[in-house]
Amino acid sequence: MARHNDTGKSGEQYAAEYLLTKGYVVRDMNWRHGRYELDIVAYKDGLLVVVEVKTRSSDVYIRPEEAVTPAKCRRIIDAADAYVKLYDLPFEVRFDIIALIEKADGTYDIEHIEEAFFPTLH
Repeated sequence: MARHNDTGKSGEQYAAEYLLTKGYVVRDMNWRHGRYELDIVAYKDGLLVVVEVKTRSSDVYIRPEEAVTPAKCRRIIDAADAYVKLYDLPFEVRFDIIALIEKADGTYDIEHIEEAFFPTLH
């Protein structure tokens, strides 16, 4: 596996552990259904929280959260809609981003951006 894939997977695991320490229940990680994909689906305080995880080894060129483009947001929203329908969930959905920058010692600087984006009507 390429180094960037290893960085991404370890970042997602770190993000899930972080969410657990904040009282979230992690329902799914790396959920896939057809063409849909979600990094982390969690639950807290009556909300289904869909978390896009972006991990970088440096933020010299671009901050991790800047890689979540409008097109990526649209795909995440569509995937969350499919997830809610598939499992017939009665929850409101919130979309968060967890941005991680890997440090030399293997730990991460973490930024949890709640309500990072919102679904739009189309």
